[in-house]
Formats: sequence, C-alpha cells, structure tokens
Amino acid sequence: MTSGIDQTSSPAEARAAIRAGGWGGITTGLCGGYVQANLAILPAALAAEFTDFCRANPRPLPLLEVTEAGVPDRLRTAPGADLRTDLPRYRVYRHGVLDSEPTSIEALWRDDFVAFLLGCSFSAEEALQSAGVRLRHLETGAGVPMFRTSRRCEPAGRFHGPVVVSMRAIAAGQLERASAVTAGLPFAHGAPLHAGDPSVLGISDLAAPDWGEPMTVEPGEVPVFWACGVTPQAVLAEVRPEIAITHAPAHMFLTDLRVADLVPS
Repeated sequence: MTSGIDQTSSPAEARAAIRAGGWGGITTGLCGGYVQANLAILPAALAAEFTDFCRANPRPLPLLEVTEAGVPDRLRTAPGADLRTDLPRYRVYRHGVLDSEPTSIEALWRDDFVAFLLGCSFSAEEALQSAGVRLRHLETGAGVPMFRTSRRCEPAGRFHGPVVVSMRAIAAGQLERASAVTAGLPFAHGAPLHAGDPSVLGISDLAAPDWGEPMTVEPGEVPVFWACGVTPQAVLAEVRPEIAITHAPAHMFLTDLRVADLVPS
C-alpha cells in the first residue's frame, strides 16, 4: 500500500491516508517536525496503575496523553483523529500473548478502554539529523532494531517488566553530540541509556533484535541504545492482562504536536 505521504506531509494528511488504507508501512521519517507516539490501550480497571507505572518510568514511558474511558477520538494531541483506525498496524494481546496484528481495531473497541499515548524516539531523529548526526537507517528507509534488556522498570501496582531499547549505530565522533541533542528531548526518551558494549544491557547478539530490523555496526561506529516505547509490549507479556492493544513496532501514531514546541527553551 502506498500513498503520497512523506516527510513533508501534515499529520492530518498522513492519518487520513492511513485510515483509508493508503499507507501500511512504518512511520519512520514521516511528517517532519511532528511528534510520533507509541500507543497502549488497556481496560479502565488497570488505567490508574498503568498511569502510575508510566510516571515511575519516564524514560521508556514518557506520557503524552491519557484518554477518557471509551473515547478514542477526542484527542488533545491530535484533534479529529481516531485511535481505532489511524495507526498503520496494531497488536492485540490476550493474556500477554500476541493474538493478531490488525490494521483497524474498530471491531475490538470497548467502552472501558483507556488509551495511552507515549513519546517515541522517532521524534528525536529529525533533531539528530539537523545537528549533523548521521542515521544510516533513514537513508534506506529501514526500521531500527529493538531489544529486551536485563534492566527492569520501576514497578507500580500490577505492572512490572524489562526496559526495551532501540539501537542506532552512531559515528564515534558524533556520540557526544547525539547524547546532548536527545538529552533535551525528554518526551522522546531523552539521552541514551547506554553506548558501547551491548552485554551491559544483557543483549547477547546485535544481529538478532527482538523487534525491528538488524543494523550492522560499521568500523568507527558505536551502538547507542535509547529507551523505547515498545517497553509496554514486553511488560504485557509478564503482566498478562486479559486484553491489551498496542501499536505494532515502528507503526506509530502521528500527533499534531510540534517537536519544537516541546523542546525546553
């Protein structure tokens, strides 16, 4: 599925194309200057505990918006959007096990669902490029690799689980700049959690990510790991709620928030 949306498209144009079935791919590089968001949807009985979990873990789970129960389409971050149709692909988990990957969740929507929009490192990539940091995966349109780590989230209520990271290969001479740029973007996971030896995070093989696509680290580059919004999916596998819905990795929700408006002055 293809359409004319690209880096210059507005979020509203991109969401309309996605809703119409005109875009089913990853959202890397779309809608330059706008914030992309991870999605987690849970029954209302778990919403307060998950909110506390996000607040206890702001690096992997930077909270942008929480919806009213049963209301998928009155969003502060994207007026006119509908969370049931406006992501390219979703993941449905039942008791912590992946059940399906639909392109719409209209048939699954319940009156007790509460949706959480969480910041995404894709929002930091344009800032990195503007600062002169090379991101090789964007040159080929590839997604980033994501890994489950040995680090644990701070538990809250029934929620607990591992931190997930995304990895980008950064030139050693640009590492300090990449860290400084992303440190100023807490809504997009902030500064890296680690750079260098992946075994420090419990990652044994960079060629075998848990999600996304492998990325080769070339001579002169360093693997750099940022906290990742796929963390809820690893958490759900441990907590095993009766149902939960997330975005499919790299298939994000495009908000109307501008990155520049969220950068501290």
